Amino acid sequence: MPEAHVEAPTPGSVILAGILLKLGSYAIIRLLLFSINDLPYDYIFILLNIALIGCIHSSFAAYGQVDAKKIIAYSSVAHMNFSLLGLFSNTLYGLVGFYYLMFGHAITSGALFLAIGVFYDRYKTRLIFYYGSLVVFMPLFSLLFFILTLSNIGFPGTVNFVGEFFILSGMCDYAIVLIILSTVAVVYTLIFSLSLYNRLFFGPVPKMFIRFYSDCTRLEFYLLVTLCAVVLILGLYPSSFLQYSIPVLVKASIIYY
Repeated sequence: MPEAHVEAPTPGSVILAGILLKLGSYAIIRLLLFSINDLPYDYIFILLNIALIGCIHSSFAAYGQVDAKKIIAYSSVAHMNFSLLGLFSNTLYGLVGFYYLMFGHAITSGALFLAIGVFYDRYKTRLIFYYGSLVVFMPLFSLLFFILTLSNIGFPGTVNFVGEFFILSGMCDYAIVLIILSTVAVVYTLIFSLSLYNRLFFGPVPKMFIRFYSDCTRLEFYLLVTLCAVVLILGLYPSSFLQYSIPVLVKASIIYY
């Protein structure tokens, strides 16, 4: 996944994170979820451990990257693994959290890949060593990127927080140890996301590499503002989305759980 995101153009990364990854989640829901009661408890626990290892490994690997797009790619992998913890928790809260985080991840990661594409279109590099103090030269873009970074770390009031909260609530009745270990991945997501933002928008100005700066264009502004608005609306008013999805999930949980 990180290599695919790095080699793909910006529209390809947005489609990959927002649509293609969700096809795998949809296949799990349609083909595996409804027959999960036929699996022994040990097999479900193995799946949860695989998801936990993938979540923690991706979070640790993201911190050591120098390519901004690869950092967002590892973050995308970590969030998808975290959502699987809710899917295989055998609880309604976990299922709702998986469903909500799957949608929130599509919005947040797609918007972040679009934002990194703005950097690459202007300066033809994604290496974080060539950037610094962009908050002075691109204040509007830095504000929009900060909102998306808050959503990526699951800050309260953003769409990812609602999904992660439901997942952790569903795991409370299943495995407390997995909650404690998954919190490590959440903390490292906070660390590398804020580290990325700090290295891009603060610090010294690399005068020898980039000489001309420009804020986001009107088209980029409209796209990023729309995605940021969706992130905040679904984070502050999750009932506007869950009122249509929870009845279906409740029916599925009654029949198959």
